[in-house]
Amino acid sequence: MHTKAVFRTAQALNAVGIHALRFNFRGVGASTGSYDEGVGERDDAHAALDWLADRFPDLPLVMGGFSFGSRVGLSVGVENPRVDALIGLGVAVDLYDFSFLGDTEKPLLVVQGEDDEFGPGARVRETLEAMGDHITVEVVPGADHYFHDRFDELRAAVRSYFGEGPGARALGRATRAGYGAA
Repeated sequence: MHTKAVFRTAQALNAVGIHALRFNFRGVGASTGSYDEGVGERDDAHAALDWLADRFPDLPLVMGGFSFGSRVGLSVGVENPRVDALIGLGVAVDLYDFSFLGDTEKPLLVVQGEDDEFGPGARVRETLEAMGDHITVEVVPGADHYFHDRFDELRAAVRSYFGEGPGARALGRATRAGYGAA
């Protein structure tokens, strides 16, 4: 939740009028529980979506995450019919299987560091874009897994995609309540 890449992405989403909920999985930070190898973390992601949908039923939902959180968040977002669009940061294709992303048509933005040690940008682009036109991979030149010293480029990619790009169109930003450029 306090990872700089996640915080900067939430800022970028807020800048285009999209509310962002950040949370820690069980056992991370001050959260109770312990790491559950993705099983309990999926429950955490479902609970976060339920909380959002209950409180903001008229707003479209975007689901995603960073690193391990992208594996969990994207898989939950793909299978949950309430989710309209997806976002992944630092997608660790060298550690986790992301083939499930080919099973959806939901628009997906992946922002990846060129030099990400868990999935270099070129490999992530080649792997994911082959799964369909619904996936956009933005590679940040010179960025590592944590986007150190490249947060402006990260924010710009998110703002562009969800401000006027495929993410904005998927969310029906021109017609759905609560959305508009801020």
